[in-house]
Amino acid sequence: MKFTINPFFEIADKEIVSVIKNFNSTGILFGDGKRNKIKLFELEGKTINVKSFKIPHLVNKIAYKYFRKSKARRSFEYATTLLEKGIGTPQPIAYFENQDFIGLKDSYYVSEHLQCDLTYRELVEIPDFPDHENILRQFTQFSFDLHEKGIEFLDHSPGNTLIKKNAQGNYDFFLVDLNRMNFHDNMDFDSRMKNLSHLTPKKEMIALMSNEYSKLYPAQTEAAIFEKMWFYTNDFQERFAKKRRLKKKLKFWKA
Repeated sequence: MKFTINPFFEIADKEIVSVIKNFNSTGILFGDGKRNKIKLFELEGKTINVKSFKIPHLVNKIAYKYFRKSKARRSFEYATTLLEKGIGTPQPIAYFENQDFIGLKDSYYVSEHLQCDLTYRELVEIPDFPDHENILRQFTQFSFDLHEKGIEFLDHSPGNTLIKKNAQGNYDFFLVDLNRMNFHDNMDFDSRMKNLSHLTPKKEMIALMSNEYSKLYPAQTEAAIFEKMWFYTNDFQERFAKKRRLKKKLKFWKA
């Protein structure tokens, strides 16, 4: 088994290795575990979050051994980079990879577990969520900061930003599910707007986000920001709906 442990946690390296070795028989399941399985463990008075990635198919088994970094390794490295750039994410602790003669088998990403007050999803599903507009505006400011720092979070979707209210009454944002991310010297207008297209189908939320983004991005008018953000949102929603219809048809023919 190959692994890398954050130097801040090397004092507990034996305990961390033990968690991985006993992953299947211990820990508390977090979420439904349908794709990747996440479990919670206690480590020296802290709750840690261990994500076990689904065993890849044959092509990816080979690719992750010889040509690409595994999802676990990318998650660890991207979390480290985000923190260096001043972007919130749960503290990375370690990643583990099991390989055989063909390629990658199972892999694990270990991080501190963060208790949040909500995710962006609640803003979509609960229109009267307390302080809704203020949270959405601050989330837009956070997203603008990502873009200014050249961070293209490819899974910038409703469940992947954890939100916590801080002692000052404002909100802190933390990215999770980090294995798909690009880092740029800068991001152009279209890339920025496309990056916000997976978040909500609600026009009123797009309008409010456009209003807030325009205050921070004088290169474009509020109208232009709304038009482009709404265009990419519609495009994503249409493609998403087509995929769902196709899956239903496939299930029908398999039945």
